[in-house]
Amino acid sequence: MQRAADQIRRKLDGKGPIVFVSGNFNILHPGHLRLLSFAAEVGGPLVVGVNADDTVGVTMAQADRLAGIRAIGAVAEAVALAEPAEQFISRLKPEIVVKGLEYAGRVNSEQSAVEAYGGRLVFSSGEARFASRSLLEREYSETQFSAIRKPTDYPARNGFRIVDLARLPPRFADLRVVVVGDLIVDEYISCDPLGMSQEDPTIVVTPIESKMFVGGAGIVAAHARGLGAQARYFGVVGNDDSATFARDALQRYGVAAELFVDTTRPTTRKQRYRAWGKTLLRVNHVRQHEIEPDQQQRLVDAVGAALADADVLLFSDFNYGCLPQRLVEALADRARKLGVMMAADSQASSQLSDIARFKGMSLITPTEREARLALRDADSGLVILADRLQKAADAGHVVVTLGAEGLLIHGRQDDSYRTERLPAFNAVPKDVAGAGDCFFICTALALRTGADIWTATYLGSLAAACQVSRVGNLPLTANELLTEIAYPAG
Repeated sequence: MQRAADQIRRKLDGKGPIVFVSGNFNILHPGHLRLLSFAAEVGGPLVVGVNADDTVGVTMAQADRLAGIRAIGAVAEAVALAEPAEQFISRLKPEIVVKGLEYAGRVNSEQSAVEAYGGRLVFSSGEARFASRSLLEREYSETQFSAIRKPTDYPARNGFRIVDLARLPPRFADLRVVVVGDLIVDEYISCDPLGMSQEDPTIVVTPIESKMFVGGAGIVAAHARGLGAQARYFGVVGNDDSATFARDALQRYGVAAELFVDTTRPTTRKQRYRAWGKTLLRVNHVRQHEIEPDQQQRLVDAVGAALADADVLLFSDFNYGCLPQRLVEALADRARKLGVMMAADSQASSQLSDIARFKGMSLITPTEREARLALRDADSGLVILADRLQKAADAGHVVVTLGAEGLLIHGRQDDSYRTERLPAFNAVPKDVAGAGDCFFICTALALRTGADIWTATYLGSLAAACQVSRVGNLPLTANELLTEIAYPAG
């Protein structure tokens, strides 16, 4: 390894202080990209050491892991380590060695090696903005022949073929799904932009068309029905026109909905003013106080009765007061006794949430922000974050959704957990509203049919990619999903 260190030193001489990072790098995920991008910014050229195949935690051949690291533009040199990282550090003598923030405060074997020649050990997990750079570079460098790009390496790693997914949607027809959570009515107001006001710096638009869609937990139930399952939905609405619209729409979608009227709150309505395919402004008409205890008991009784004939219970929480903790615990206890699989999604796009309060779920699907809110953790790397959340919520599987960066999957396999990642399948979404709902329901249904978490999340990602290819939150159908499965992977 001394020869390799000397060659790297000679090649990078005069290009600034060398920065060194080492690791297993089994599956490159956004957390790795953030760490490596941060390391590339704190000094000069970045050198990455890839641990040997006999290192604890390694699951892929070193040659494959090395090729993945070399494909990252921020990396100046990648080296296959045949000895512990601290020994190679003593040979290379990089000015800066970077490790993930989770290692701060621990005993680090690299510390003595770095101190011996006057180097510096830095701890950081990078920032969210770093990972987005690779997406921009890919957008500039790749020709987008299709909006939906199905990765082929992930199925190969996880023991299935894309065509195998076609066996899952027909099985959804055998499932009975109960959904409980906040109902939302989404209104899309298409506008013609007129320009800038002459009196003040305000954009002036003229409304052209308005369309309304069922959203929130209601669309989760509608997706379930569209995908073939029997769906029952329980929620709370106001005594208003939006509630009437939602009832009619859910009936058209084939969802058996039981909506309890609360006269102290309007039906939650979100207006999106759009022009030229972009959202200019969102206006939320909402009350966020908890529903009254008697209303909670009515929901517990109604949903509890429905669980006697259910396969899946889904909590779809938008944190507008429909799912107080007492209600959640009562329903979860009932489902647990009946052997009903449970999954939860708790959204916090513009409000606070705590996905960790949904204990014992088979699946939880927070965004990165929602996971950090639940743990009050703004600094940990993504893998550490997912692992901490799994333990806090006692969840079977944790999928952290990362928007344009895809997914981080922390899944149980046998008696342990491993982490995988998937990129976003649709690089040019028309409307991202509803992507998380569609992913959540499809992944949960696939798990309930017996698919493993790796297959289920791939199918869920494909469903989300189909959903964002159109404007408005309409229920995805099994036929649409099967058509995309059959479409050649590009």
